[in-house]
This record gives sequence, structure tokens and C-alpha cells, in this order.
Amino acid sequence: MGQREELLTGAKRCLVEKGYAHTTARDIVAATGAHLGSIGYHFGSKDALLNAAVLETFDAWGDAIAAALVAEPGGAPLDRLRRFLDGVLEMAHEQRAVLVASVQAYAQAEFAPEVRGQLAAAYADSRRDLAALVLDVAPTEVSADQARRLGSLALALINGVMLQWLLDPGAAPTADDLVRAVEGLAAGG
Repeated sequence: MGQREELLTGAKRCLVEKGYAHTTARDIVAATGAHLGSIGYHFGSKDALLNAAVLETFDAWGDAIAAALVAEPGGAPLDRLRRFLDGVLEMAHEQRAVLVASVQAYAQAEFAPEVRGQLAAAYADSRRDLAALVLDVAPTEVSADQARRLGSLALALINGVMLQWLLDPGAAPTADDLVRAVEGLAAGG
């Protein structure tokens, strides 16, 4: 592993252990054994390094979500959504550090256009992939309107339940709670 990769690994570790706002350049070099000047050489600044680390962490969270996308095919759309949300909630315990670091990416998006752009692109892909899961079709068969409506709903459910789970795992809704709520709304209450 080269020094650039070591700095990224150290920055990701610091994100998990200290958070974005509390990580200093000295923390990162202490975690890697690199020289302080190597951050500027490879990334230009500590913030640019942390942004790169946040984006890699967000990619790792996206990969974990994608792993849950391999829900069993078949069944009604809400059954597929339920199985997928169950998978996301099951993996939350093992992916907690990645999830926490990914949540930090949202706050950074306001101040770092490259973070905002990558997150927006990841969300566009996620909307399409999630709509495909719910509809049980290939992502290429999902219309822009289906991605916007169905994919956005599934993404909102994932983000919302994960934030609730991070704050209070015992009080967070289950996949069944969420799907039953959607069914109740569809049935008029």
C-alpha cells in the first residue's frame, strides 16, 4: 500500500473514531506514521483528504446496501421491499462504523461540491436500483418516473430507519413496521 492509500485508510479510521469535525491532520499522520507534509503533497489539504475518505466510506456503505439488494426474487413489491429492509437492518450492526462515517458525508456535502456531486450521482443510481428491486425488473427497465417515485421512497425509508437505528436501535422501526405503514397509507389509513 502506497502512502496515498495509507493516508486514506488512516483518515477513514479517524472518521470512525473521532468524526469529521474532530479529526486533525496530526491525528491522521499519527494513525499512519506519515509525515504531515504528505497530506498536502497527495491531497492538497486535510479537508480534501477527509472528503476523499468520506466519499470512499460512502461507497462502502453503498456496497453494503447493494449486498442487501440481492433479496430473493419474486413475491409482491412490498414483500420484496420488506426483505430488502430486513437485510439492511440486519447488516447495520456490522456496518455501524461505516454508516456513521457515511452520515457525516451529508454534512460535508453542503461545503464540498465534489462530495455533493458524488453523493447526488450515488443517489441517482440508488433510486434506479431500488425501484428495480421493488418492481422485480432489471435496472435498465426502470423509467425515470419510477426511479423518482419508487426509488426515492425506498431510499427515504432506508435513510430514515438507519438514522433512527443509529440514535436508538431498540426504538427504530422494523422492516415489517415500515411496510405495514405503507400498506396502511395505501389503504387509506
